[in-house]
Amino acid sequence: MRKLLFIIIYLSFISPAFAGGNKAIENALHEYIKGKDARIGVAVIINGKDTVSVNGNRDFPMMSVVKFPLALTVAHWINTNGMSLNDTVTFSEMAMKEDTYSPMLKKYGKSLNAMTVRELLEWSLVESDNNAADILLHRVGGTSGVTSIMRQMGISDEIVIGASEEDMHRDPYLSYLNRTTPLAMAQLFDRFYHELRNASQSYSEISVMLEQCRTGLDRLALPLLPTNA
Repeated sequence: MRKLLFIIIYLSFISPAFAGGNKAIENALHEYIKGKDARIGVAVIINGKDTVSVNGNRDFPMMSVVKFPLALTVAHWINTNGMSLNDTVTFSEMAMKEDTYSPMLKKYGKSLNAMTVRELLEWSLVESDNNAADILLHRVGGTSGVTSIMRQMGISDEIVIGASEEDMHRDPYLSYLNRTTPLAMAQLFDRFYHELRNASQSYSEISVMLEQCRTGLDRLALPLLPTNA
């Protein structure tokens, strides 16, 4: 199977590397991916308005990026149902899958059967915990429920959540059911940054959680760490 990679970059500044303008950025991106044995999609939004992309309108599997739109739907569900992040979600022992990435399970074991929404969001967003993500997904009505909420929020129908972490673990090809275009996801991050993160306490706390994320710092994030991106 060919490698697939999509990159979303939101820049709130212009660095010297981008001084040549959008066309120079686009040319540099095309040159960088040329000859790579992969289908690569990149979307860059600069200062919240200028957009540059390569394969920006093609579908890519979201993988763990799915935890971001999922978290937004949870916040919307909280806000519209008169709840708070302090409310408790209960779940059965069966929800704590052992054959998946779950630092939450390592810490608490299978005897845990309740957590606040805040705690589950923290495990999902900060630690990329698959069990926490699935518990939240099922709490808001599964894939059909999360789809309904996303459309109520005006989230692009190019962002699709059609599989749980358990589904993808069982059959990796089901990861293609959780898909987005790089442009659609970049635009969602841009909307979150400019609009949603200040719209409610729930969204504000999600913003803080995203900034606390420490997974994958040795991968895509590594060359960006000194750039204030």
